[in-house]
Amino acid sequence: MNFPSLTYDAATDRPVEECGVFAVRGVDDAAVLVALGLHALQHRGQEACGITSYDGLGFHSERRLGLVGEHFTDPETLQGLKGTMAIGHNRYSTSGSGALRNVQPLYADVRGGGVAVAHNGNLTNARAIREELVASGAIFQSTSDTEVIIQLAARSRKTNSADRLLQALRQIEGAFALVALTNDKLIGARDPLGIRPLVMGELDGAVIFASETCALDMIGARFIREVEPGEAIIVSDNGIESRRYAPHQKPRPCAFEYIYFARPDSLIAGRSVYEARKRMGIRLAQETPADIDVVVPVPDSGMTSALGYAEEIGKPFDLGIIRSHFVGRTFIQPTQAKRDLSVRRKHAANPAVLKGKRVLLVDDSIVRGTTSKKIVRMVREAGAKEVHFRSACPAITHPDFYGIDMPMREELMAASHDPERMREMLECDSLGFLSVEGLYWAICNEKRNDAQPQLADHYFTGEYPTRLIDRDRAISAKDHQLSLLVDA
Repeated sequence: MNFPSLTYDAATDRPVEECGVFAVRGVDDAAVLVALGLHALQHRGQEACGITSYDGLGFHSERRLGLVGEHFTDPETLQGLKGTMAIGHNRYSTSGSGALRNVQPLYADVRGGGVAVAHNGNLTNARAIREELVASGAIFQSTSDTEVIIQLAARSRKTNSADRLLQALRQIEGAFALVALTNDKLIGARDPLGIRPLVMGELDGAVIFASETCALDMIGARFIREVEPGEAIIVSDNGIESRRYAPHQKPRPCAFEYIYFARPDSLIAGRSVYEARKRMGIRLAQETPADIDVVVPVPDSGMTSALGYAEEIGKPFDLGIIRSHFVGRTFIQPTQAKRDLSVRRKHAANPAVLKGKRVLLVDDSIVRGTTSKKIVRMVREAGAKEVHFRSACPAITHPDFYGIDMPMREELMAASHDPERMREMLECDSLGFLSVEGLYWAICNEKRNDAQPQLADHYFTGEYPTRLIDRDRAISAKDHQLSLLVDA
């Protein structure tokens, strides 16, 4: 498990995508459907992708660095992934390096046959478990926390492959949605709080698991239901079996799924992501009004909230910033001088909309503020008379440890500065954030209950929904080292 600042992409100053999983059982050429599903989930991870299938005789796997369309549109590649069962994964490396050995699905030969696992999320006790396993003789082939799950399942004394996996799930903590493939079963499972999303669908009798409903839509599948928090669904020749491996708890789905990660056409917990984002903009306009001429989204993630803001105040919504869709992550260079050009590579001001106008920019969030400041400057240089900035989510004051890459707390702009100082640093005429209560109104249509919050909202409140064992151990070790230096 990496801590947030190790893999955060400073050039874009965005919370980086998580991962996406897709799985199917019960259809010929299952890998073709998985490739289509992963294509629909490409927004959840663009670093690497992989598919593992099973044809009754053996497992077949292809894992590649890069995009789905670069590797899994080739008929020859897909023909090699034989079988009626397959799982797939899009990756952004929140845990482990970007090396090919960490690309999922991960596979291992264990007692009773093979097992492949694809996982979205981060385990908060993976490092502690890994150290115990290595001390007892385990040999790891990757640095991904997903392999911890496989190692635990391999060591289980249960005779059934599903029982072994469920025993492993009871030992891990954090956020995860995973799909697993064995010789005879397809398994979908979700963390006890439902922080990471996972849905189940059906297509002509085939059972499908996916991170988002938009992937079901891509292949024409019917949405059945969400995998419940703490539930594992086992699909075999005997049918579909639901097993609870953890007690019922009040779900805490990730707020950032609604704010940023999920595709707008997806549904989460029966709620439209598009409608939630639009309501964020409406509430933002109510909470942080401004006397302006035009509302401009920071593309693409600010689009829907900006539309809601403009409709609420009765002002024009226009594209004052144009985004280039042909600048990939790999094009961004590591030197600071070249990073500074990355905003202009990705975004260009549209003077026809901006010149002489009082402009209100709407973005999904402000992390370090580096990109926001460059966008404000770019809009001013294009002739805007005033530039006002609005964040369609509350101020981010705490890092995430559940699969979202953000800087450490001291690098988060809102953790160290009050709103007026942030406004000065961003060089804008006014600055506003959606309130936490406003976020709950937009997503849940109700107030936040401090006794039982409905979302994982720790980025704004500091109230983490699970124990952070690895983080706490790292802090303790660091404090111990400092005390030794002082004593010396």
